[in-house]
Amino acid sequence: MAVRCFEDLEVWRTAKDLAVRIYKVTEDGRFGRDFGLRDQIRRAAVSVMSNVAEGFDRYSRAEFGQFLSIARGSAAEVRSQLYLAHDLGYLADDDFKALLDLCGQVTRMLSALRARANRPRANTPAPPHPRTPAPPHPRTLR
Repeated sequence: MAVRCFEDLEVWRTAKDLAVRIYKVTEDGRFGRDFGLRDQIRRAAVSVMSNVAEGFDRYSRAEFGQFLSIARGSAAEVRSQLYLAHDLGYLADDDFKALLDLCGQVTRMLSALRARANRPRANTPAPPHPRTPAPPHPRTLR
């Protein structure tokens, strides 16, 4: 399947699932009343999917790679906050493990996609060696 928009990216769909699950697990109980941690983990989860989307719609593969790197950092932030929430008793063991596993999956997908985005395209000629002079412009050949 050709990727035409960010919604076609499996990593974006998985990151969206992570964000939805974070929202659901933080809406009730003690976690829902800890406004600081609740809001921070929600923002970090939304940041993962948002940076994938924004990077995809940028003009260069380099920019896309940079946004994937930012998304990966946000995923690490979510993981860190999951540990704190679990230690505070806000998350049951099964919820903690499931979210941690999903976050790890997103991180691996981001890393793989970033590696592909940073590879030169197969059809793109290599840039000239810095010491090799550029060929003359066609108008100067007359």
